[in-house]
Amino acid sequence: MASLGSKPVQYREFLKVPTLSCGLYRLSAGARDMQAPHDEDEIYYVLAGKAKMRLGDTERIVGPGSLLYVGATENHSFFEIEEDMTLLVFFASPGSRSE
Repeated sequence: MASLGSKPVQYREFLKVPTLSCGLYRLSAGARDMQAPHDEDEIYYVLAGKAKMRLGDTERIVGPGSLLYVGATENHSFFEIEEDMTLLVFFASPGSRSE
């Protein structure tokens, strides 16, 4: 896996096309996830680590294998990060949905 460095929070994008992007997101244990809502839908796949995730008014524990969907403009964040987190993140523009 490519190194993301030693900063407490890092994101490295490795795919970007008009309707989809993908990258690795890393949060160190004890870090603060200061995300603001995004204009794109997101899918997180937890590769490593343990934390809680807040999505709107809901909280859940997440760890390796957790798959999380976050709709565009939804408030969300990771907190109580107990172990370094590595997540695969996909962003898709709302216009790319097939309904």
